Amino acid sequence: MSPAILLIAHGSRRSTANEELLQLVQNFRNRLPGVPIEPAFLELVEPDIPTGLANCLKQGASTIWMLPYFLSPGAHVTEDLEQHRSDFVSAHPGILCQICPPLGLHPLILEVLLDRLQEGGFDFSPNHPTNESQANQT
Repeated sequence: MSPAILLIAHGSRRSTANEELLQLVQNFRNRLPGVPIEPAFLELVEPDIPTGLANCLKQGASTIWMLPYFLSPGAHVTEDLEQHRSDFVSAHPGILCQICPPLGLHPLILEVLLDRLQEGGFDFSPNHPTNESQANQT
């Protein structure tokens, strides 16, 4: 089994949003040297998902892990990605293609969100008015 990873984001008209996925792909490549890791976008931007899957195949992948960079299992993840996966495996019998879960309620998501709150200036000190009003509600 020769694995590859297809990291999939929605796609945006804002190039800076799309560049984040490309940076994340590079971070993955640094972490997993030797494993083909390709970007793909659901819409608006190239490479699209069929192109990304084909790029994985060109690198000799026999198993492709479709990794959605989406927060929740909405229609894009549960329906659109499944349709792309189904179309691809129908056209390429013998190639395994697995959709991974979205970020969702993974335990580390709370830690990331707390970090973002702090970066945004949220005060976690016990005497902060937000924390006092919260304590009064319990």
